[in-house]
Amino acid sequence: MNSTFTKILRIILGLGLIVFGLNKFVGFISPPEIPQEASNFMESLRATGYVLYVLGGLEILIGLMLIFRKWVAFALLLLVPISFNILLFHLFLDMPDIIQALVIVVINIILIYKYWKAYKPLFHY
Repeated sequence: MNSTFTKILRIILGLGLIVFGLNKFVGFISPPEIPQEASNFMESLRATGYVLYVLGGLEILIGLMLIFRKWVAFALLLLVPISFNILLFHLFLDMPDIIQALVIVVINIILIYKYWKAYKPLFHY
């Protein structure tokens, strides 16, 4: 859990989550060109008035937890549905940019594997 490799992955993932989470509030990264279906989907999330803010807040929280090593195993579990949905979004609506989604999912899986000891009690009956 404390290897240099794990630490680097944890910090990279945490920083990425903080940057993209803050972007949902401030909008300092210009949105890339995406297919019309993906644009419609993102616009519908934006139109709710809360979904992107909740998602951005969760991304910032998870990123901070990863960087400051607070409840890392819990943070990684919180990230699973978010990273899975990012992957599905790109798989079905924006295939050309799927690499970023795959990187997030792969790093999340590797870190869950590295922190597997923390999850073992969940599987004891």
